[in-house]
Amino acid sequence: MQADLSPVIAATAQWLTRAYPAPGGALAAALCEAQARQAVTVAAWLCYPTTMDAGLVELAGPGGSARLDGVTGAGPLREEDAWRTWVDEVVASWAACLLTDPELARLATAAVGEGEHLSGTPVEFRRLVAPDERDQGAAALLRHPDLVAPVAELHRARLLDVLEPREPLERLVA
Repeated sequence: MQADLSPVIAATAQWLTRAYPAPGGALAAALCEAQARQAVTVAAWLCYPTTMDAGLVELAGPGGSARLDGVTGAGPLREEDAWRTWVDEVVASWAACLLTDPELARLATAAVGEGEHLSGTPVEFRRLVAPDERDQGAAALLRHPDLVAPVAELHRARLLDVLEPREPLERLVA
C-alpha cells in the first residue's frame, strides 16, 4: 500500500500560512510557505511514521481544522474552505513547535531521516532548521513563539514523547 500524505501536508501548511501570514509581498509569502511546508512535512512524517499509518489517515481523514480555528479565532468553515477538512491538528501543532524551537526542529529532522518516508532519498530541510535572515523575516508571525503558542501547546507533550530518547531496555529490566 502506497499512502500519500500530500493532501494533509498541503492543507495543514496552507492553514498555518493563513493563520500566520507573511508580512510583505509575494516573495515573503513564498518563503513563509516553504518553511511551513517543511515543518508540516517533518511533523506529518513523525506523526505517521509508517506507510500503514499514512494509509490509515488517508482513509479516515485527519480531522480538520475546527479546534485550531477556535484556538486562533478563525471564522467558521465555509463551503469553499473544504480543504480545511484535510488539516491535521496534531501535525499543525507539531509544526508550530518545530518552527519556534530550533533544537526540536533538529531532533525532528534527524528522527525522520531514519524513518520509512525517505527510504534512501536525501531531503534537506534547510529553511526549517537553518533559516536565513530573509526566511526569518518572511515567517516572523509563523515563528513567533508567543503568537503560535496556543497551537503549539495543544500537542507539544506528545511531540516531546516521540522525540525523547528512550531508556535502554537493559536499564528498565534491571
